[in-house]
Amino acid sequence: MTDQLEPVDETTKYKRKIDDSLARFSAAHDELEAEERERRERRDKLVARFEQTRTRLHRVVTVATSVVGQRGSAPVQDEAGADEDASKAAPQTRLQEKKERRNHRTLLAARITAITLAVLVFVATGIAWGAKTWFNSQFNEIAALDENSDAIRNAPGQLGDENFLIIGSDTREGAEAEENVGDTSGIPGARSDTVMLAHIPEDRKRAVVISFPRDLEISRPECERWDSATGEYGEVVEAADGVKLNSAFTVGGPRCVTKVIQQISGLAINHFVGIDFHGFKGMVDAVGGVTVHVDEPMEDQELGLIIAETGDVVLKGDQALNFVRARKVYGDPTFSDYGRMQRQQEFMASLLRATLSRDVLLDVGKLTGFVNAFAASTFGENIGVDQLLTLAQSMQGLSAGAVEFMTVPTVGEANEQGNEVLLEADTQALFRALIDNTPLPGDEPEAPAPGAGEQQVADGTEAPEPA
Repeated sequence: MTDQLEPVDETTKYKRKIDDSLARFSAAHDELEAEERERRERRDKLVARFEQTRTRLHRVVTVATSVVGQRGSAPVQDEAGADEDASKAAPQTRLQEKKERRNHRTLLAARITAITLAVLVFVATGIAWGAKTWFNSQFNEIAALDENSDAIRNAPGQLGDENFLIIGSDTREGAEAEENVGDTSGIPGARSDTVMLAHIPEDRKRAVVISFPRDLEISRPECERWDSATGEYGEVVEAADGVKLNSAFTVGGPRCVTKVIQQISGLAINHFVGIDFHGFKGMVDAVGGVTVHVDEPMEDQELGLIIAETGDVVLKGDQALNFVRARKVYGDPTFSDYGRMQRQQEFMASLLRATLSRDVLLDVGKLTGFVNAFAASTFGENIGVDQLLTLAQSMQGLSAGAVEFMTVPTVGEANEQGNEVLLEADTQALFRALIDNTPLPGDEPEAPAPGAGEQQVADGTEAPEPA
């Protein structure tokens, strides 16, 4: 090693370069050695776990063998011991021989069963992990959430709540000619024809789904421009006032719609789900169709005749898609988006009942088909298998009938720009009730049963004081 106080000549510089190189080599060697040591430790742990599993499996087989052996006329012995005892024992009767053969067959079956069960456990675990990985890989992850937004009101009070922003996109990407929905050359980009906000409070005692008109007048914040074909964001687009809600999705995609809805509602949106035409039809077909009730044939000004029958009708494929897309239906008093939102809510309630029915939940084929269709044609954020399973488990006691569908309060008539205008006070009251988990505006709190107070007094207990 050289002395750093030596005169700095060419030789000294050369020596110092060598010293530096050796120092770097030594550091790299130490780092590689540390990594190799970590790999050995991980390998040793895996080997130890394998040995533990093999030991447990051996115990299972041993216990099964001993239990079966105890059922026989004598303990099970090894072959050498059995031969020796057989030579010393008295001749067996045919009944004894038959019984011994039966015990031997039972023992063999028990061993095979124990080993088979153990193998099935390992295989099932591997299949479950593989299926989960496959399903997660099918979800098209697109950045959409803004969980630190200043628009969120009382964020600590919303912990544990689940808020799903659900967008029905009219993108024509991948559409076939026979679907009669047009193509990207005629209708480029994507719009949010359906915007719903599903709120499930922490206690999971209710679920509220609120629809927003596509022509709702909003103040759109600054948003990054979104390419619906690639799912990527680009340059920043300036804010705009007095524009329609569906333009937020067209310009800024999922992120922009999330910003707008959080500004209106104050809710912390923690899941974004976008569904296109293909995904919608696939989910409907996977559950065998969805039943709706119609009092008269349904015909739309643009889509033509949709339903010719009356009464309860099962809708599938294109017919189901047209039912929720139709906006100018003859006979609909609103002849507008309000009638369409009502039909969409009716259809979603029926789809929810079908999905939660025993016919689907207990039918592996239907359930798998539904999940496949949902995963393959859905885009968004925080909608993987883990999140959906956790939510489903927490909602086990919530029936489809406990889901309440509403429309955000508006004036009800379009303004001069053709936009729907919010009723600000009513809108704030609605979302305040959701955030605080209190009865919704217009819902009366449950009254005590008649005579409950008198019964308490009669029983000698003290009646509660009025609030």
